[in-house]
Amino acid sequence: MPELCRFYGIVIRMYFGDHAPPHFHAEYGSHEARIDIETLAVVDGKLPPRAMGLVAEWAALHQQDLRRQWELAARLEPLEKIAPLE
Repeated sequence: MPELCRFYGIVIRMYFGDHAPPHFHAEYGSHEARIDIETLAVVDGKLPPRAMGLVAEWAALHQQDLRRQWELAARLEPLEKIAPLE
């Protein structure tokens, strides 16, 4: 699963040809959550509150980038890195 971004110990990934709704995976230590790109709601899984807050902040800033990466992944095209939260 390609890595889109890494910040503060959080890894953001997206599968090629994954199922709808458009989403990304956020990993922090042994925790993982799938986040809906449109609503930024957790589809399943769980992250610690602080990590989830950082993921939500990052995703809100890069929602359009995430949509674009989803479209690329759906076409099985190479994904591009997205800037980390600073």
